[in-house]
Amino acid sequence: MSKIAFIGLGIMGAPMALNLLRGGHQLYLHSRSGVPADLAAQGGHVCKSASDAARQAEIIIMMVPDTPDVEKVLFAENGVATALTPGKIVVDMSSISPIETKRFAARIRELQCEYLDAPVSGGDVGAKNGTLTIMVGGSQTSYNKLKPIFALMGKNVTLIGSNGAGQTCKIANQIIVALAIEAVAEAFVFASKSGVDVSKVRQALMGGFASSRVLELHGQRMIDRAFEPGFRVELHQKDLNLALNGARTLGVSLPNTATAQQLFNACVADGGGRQDHSALARTLEKMANHQIGQTEVAHKLTEDQPTQRDTKT
Repeated sequence: MSKIAFIGLGIMGAPMALNLLRGGHQLYLHSRSGVPADLAAQGGHVCKSASDAARQAEIIIMMVPDTPDVEKVLFAENGVATALTPGKIVVDMSSISPIETKRFAARIRELQCEYLDAPVSGGDVGAKNGTLTIMVGGSQTSYNKLKPIFALMGKNVTLIGSNGAGQTCKIANQIIVALAIEAVAEAFVFASKSGVDVSKVRQALMGGFASSRVLELHGQRMIDRAFEPGFRVELHQKDLNLALNGARTLGVSLPNTATAQQLFNACVADGGGRQDHSALARTLEKMANHQIGQTEVAHKLTEDQPTQRDTKT
């Protein structure tokens, strides 16, 4: 049994912490939004600050929204760094800047502690089921120590490289997921406005080369209009900002990532920043003046349409 501080207990963090409790570990919990009652009921210790949690633990895990949040948790007054003693391991499972991650790691190592960046993919479903993909940056030694902890939260755990490599891999993941969501949404808008049953389109595509977890899960969300957040639009927008900023630094072009980001920007501007990222479909629906699955269609490709030859005089 390990003594673990878990800081950040939102949509993702709370079920991840619960899986660690169920795995028999002793948890010291802190979150700016408060510690969920079920975690305290399961034996989690409620702490008044990040430093209070870190002081009592040998492993400190953070799961917060953005780079400034991680910096605050680590280095602000009553932050984690004020409570570190040599040999403790700090693990950041948030999705943040790889460049800042390297800087944070260096500062923690100066305190004779170890640091891993270990962002995750799999959404709230993966967090609840303990099936997350975990992408780790750090030393082999630190990774080996944390493998049993990671195994309680994820099924696909990979050491990518040194500090920052986990965050770089997560950005690559977010590029792929954003473009997949956009592709599914475009396909569904096209099929629906053509007068075709989108549920049957999804069913057919799940058996073909277009099959994916995004089509399976987020495709169903689009059909059901189930946009309560598993992963918020505003967080994916943040991740694509990291991708595009990194691309400028590297001197590479990410044209389709930029397009997906513009669609996320439109979602946020329209008040949908806190909806699930599958709600990107709503922006495409507005551009098409058509909601996926609506029965009244403006145009059906299945009907006979006049050809270019028919329209000539």
